[in-house]
Amino acid sequence: MLERVAQVPSTWRPRLTLLDQPRLERLHAAAKKILETTGLNVHHPEMRRKLAGAGARLGEGPHLTIPAEMIEHALATAGQDIVIHNRLGEPVMPLGPHQIYFGTGSDLIYTRDAETMERRASTVEDVAGAARLCDALDEIDFVMSFALPQDVPNEDVEPQQYCALLRNTIKPVIMTSFSGLDALERVHQMACVVAGSERAFRQRPNLILYGQFVSPLQHDLQAVERLVYCADHEIPLIYVPTIMPGASGPITLAGSLALAAAECLAGLVMHQTQRPGAPFIFGACVSQLDMRTMLFPYGSPEWRLNDLVMAELARHYGLPVFGTGGATDSKLADAQAGAEYAASTLVAAMAGTNLIHDVGYLDSGLTGSLESIVLGAEQIRWVKQFVNGIEVSEETLALETIARVGPGEQFLDQDHTLEHLRRAIWTPFVADRDGYDTWAAGGAKDYATRARQYARQLLSSQEPQPLDESVEAALGELSNRSSSS
Repeated sequence: MLERVAQVPSTWRPRLTLLDQPRLERLHAAAKKILETTGLNVHHPEMRRKLAGAGARLGEGPHLTIPAEMIEHALATAGQDIVIHNRLGEPVMPLGPHQIYFGTGSDLIYTRDAETMERRASTVEDVAGAARLCDALDEIDFVMSFALPQDVPNEDVEPQQYCALLRNTIKPVIMTSFSGLDALERVHQMACVVAGSERAFRQRPNLILYGQFVSPLQHDLQAVERLVYCADHEIPLIYVPTIMPGASGPITLAGSLALAAAECLAGLVMHQTQRPGAPFIFGACVSQLDMRTMLFPYGSPEWRLNDLVMAELARHYGLPVFGTGGATDSKLADAQAGAEYAASTLVAAMAGTNLIHDVGYLDSGLTGSLESIVLGAEQIRWVKQFVNGIEVSEETLALETIARVGPGEQFLDQDHTLEHLRRAIWTPFVADRDGYDTWAAGGAKDYATRARQYARQLLSSQEPQPLDESVEAALGELSNRSSSS
């Protein structure tokens, strides 16, 4: 009798894990204990009332505790089959396990000008230019507003950011919200205009909201208002804490990760209490506070461990996960930026993080540039080639070709080589592989210079698919409320 050979996948893919099942369960138990015993402050009277009705125990003022049953119930009701669509209504980002997507970060106060190389205040044109560049880069899957424009009235900032994104790319958008509920309502109306109606948006969401609150364990009124609005309108919501061990969390990484999980789970409970089944995205940003500079470093190993743990916890919970990659504390697209981009994008991808944002960040989240986006995209290009792994099949093993060539010959002129050349070999679009003499004759340009020139070429040739005239008119009206009042 022949021995049965186990069926194995045809592709070997690299994966990265940190926690085994007992450690995952211990971390989850710690998060539940924080919510059950320490509790949190919820500065939203109506949400406190709803939580109390669902089983939470009210304390003095805004304080309450959440029993474990409410957490498990929220995990059971949360919508897990989240698919994000682009501006054309096409499903382009299903957020299942190990489905990874990369995008820029948001709201950079400063921009390094592509022409003058000066660091200056960001403008709405910087939002548009970054979006148009991302539209041309296949490696970027979604966009955020890469600049916080200083030339726009405060009440119009988010709607004008969103309008600039929609005009310059068809890719899905993740927006932040900080100006109040009116701005979020207008952004949502714009997303519905693009989708065709609010019903169409619920069926084919093209927008994700990234909402934050104040750690530790403080859920402010505006944050919960945004959470409620997103739940009611089924806007996929990222609701994650930012924790600095030693400042807003325990100095030990395990303690801060347990606190981060508790904070995000509290958001999930509120979200599902408001509307069971509404789409919710898990995650956290945990990195050390640099006690010397008092800055929040993006290139730290602690943040990479956070990405690993959050991805594993999210799969344990059956939720999609939001993380970080392609960001640096360096002020320029230099060697430090390349090293920190490479490490962070590779770890987040191998962890299986669904939405990997902040690609192109410089200066600890304060500054951006076109060349930094190109640097991030090239690292993503490398990472995607790596995580795609190795296909093992009769065709790729190439035994017939090896036999035909034999000892001491070469494979350059083989049909098999020509058929697989473009798929089998990773090729950069900016990284230097020339000989020294060729590089010197070309001006001895460093990476940032070449990336800047490449970005300019893409911007000059990229023509984003235009919006329908009626959609354009509606977006213009919604985004310029202050000028029309």
